[in-house]
Amino acid sequence: MKDTFITGLILAGGKSSRMGTDKSLLKLNEKTFIECSIDALKEITSEIIIISNTKQHDVFGYKRIPDTIDNFGPVAGIYTGLSQVTTPYTLVLSCDVPLINKTLLKKLISNIDTTTHCVQFEYKNNLTPLIAVYKTECKSIFKNAITHGIQKLQLVTAQCNPKNILLTDQEAYYIQNVNTIADFNRIKF
Repeated sequence: MKDTFITGLILAGGKSSRMGTDKSLLKLNEKTFIECSIDALKEITSEIIIISNTKQHDVFGYKRIPDTIDNFGPVAGIYTGLSQVTTPYTLVLSCDVPLINKTLLKKLISNIDTTTHCVQFEYKNNLTPLIAVYKTECKSIFKNAITHGIQKLQLVTAQCNPKNILLTDQEAYYIQNVNTIADFNRIKF
């Protein structure tokens, strides 16, 4: 069942410099990474927006918005998306986690409460601000960070009163991000 109060936001505007090619278009089990993200979001969000300067992403049929601020990383990408969203919450998902599934994303959504403006996973003291639900009104926090030149996403997320959801070893397998050829080879089956 779709949650009508949540928009899915796929960040696909990265440079993929460590991979050497656009990660969003790599294929795992006959699907591009971005299609894996779309599949995880499409049944649980009311809308999907792709943040990307790549016109090739238009083929998927979802609204694509170019990054409004160049060379500022995911802080700018999330801000760009939050500025376009009309739902109260935004489920942010980077395109480099091809194993992600709707069960884990529903776990984030089920932990939304009235005092928290960000719900993210935690595994072995590592946080996942690129797999997280943000209250859409956090856009002012992201705008302020950009104004002050703060590019480190975890510093920005810390200002959103985050709630961290602990993952088991088994669950953590599905949130692996793929940044290099070695990462990619490790997840292929």
